[in-house]
Amino acid sequence: MGQLEPITDSDNLSVSSANGEGKRRSKKSKDGRDKNSKKRAHADDDKPSDLNGTRQTAERRSSVSKPARDFRDKPEPSPKKKKKRKTADDVIAEPSTRSPSPVIDFDGLSRPSRGTRERLEESAEQKDERMEKMKGAVRTLLECVGEDPNREGLLATPERYAKAMLFFTKGYQENVRDIVNGAIFQEGHNEMVIVKDIEVFSMCEHHLVPFNGKMHIGYIPNNAVIGISKLPRIAELFARRLQIQERLTKEVANVIMEVLQPQGVAVVMESSHLCMVMRGVQKTTTSTITSCVLGCFEQREKTRNEFLSLIGVNR
Repeated sequence: MGQLEPITDSDNLSVSSANGEGKRRSKKSKDGRDKNSKKRAHADDDKPSDLNGTRQTAERRSSVSKPARDFRDKPEPSPKKKKKRKTADDVIAEPSTRSPSPVIDFDGLSRPSRGTRERLEESAEQKDERMEKMKGAVRTLLECVGEDPNREGLLATPERYAKAMLFFTKGYQENVRDIVNGAIFQEGHNEMVIVKDIEVFSMCEHHLVPFNGKMHIGYIPNNAVIGISKLPRIAELFARRLQIQERLTKEVANVIMEVLQPQGVAVVMESSHLCMVMRGVQKTTTSTITSCVLGCFEQREKTRNEFLSLIGVNR
């Protein structure tokens, strides 16, 4: 066997220097790989990639806390609508007859239709034509019930009935502002005002037969008071139309609230309906009571009870 040569210090030095050089080369190559991988990562972030036709964004949400969402799932913001500024022509073109009230039309024509406006604005010739049409309709009714329109007692009946029906419904031609006629006075009064036992006659729109009774109107002024005769006139205006008692009560209360703007309004009506006295159930002693309370009368029970007590209903 050959004898092994002893390892000298110079050999150890060369080995350690070789190992050190290898470590430095390894570290450099590793640093280079890290830098290259970072560059590629940045490049990948800058460039969106396609996966199954879906564009991936660089920013991803955790799929554990918040599920990832495709950017196409996000709703697009709705475009803001530009408000059109009103010009002077637009202001002039707007109708001025509509009041803030949901019930009353400020020109006095509650529930106005083409027919009511035609009647309000008709000429003398159109008025005569309307009368002849109504007379012919009444004559037809007389024939249909088995009567002879040419009988002496019925010869003038068509004309008389047509005139009576126009009077029963004259409220369609009357105007709220004309009836009030500026009779609102600043008196600094804030206590209850009541006009009671106003006689009211109206026509039931279901059977065209009368119902009549009494209406009680109360209000608490907000410094301004209205001429007391205007309250019965307002009641008459809306009663002289084809009505039902519930709507009549509400219309009177709303128009007073609108033109006077008091602290509150209360209207109570009690009446007898011939549609249930002369026909139907034929109960002659029944009466119907309806009410409409607005403002402080609706909000305060004590005020409401005071009104009902004063008009004799809360007995």
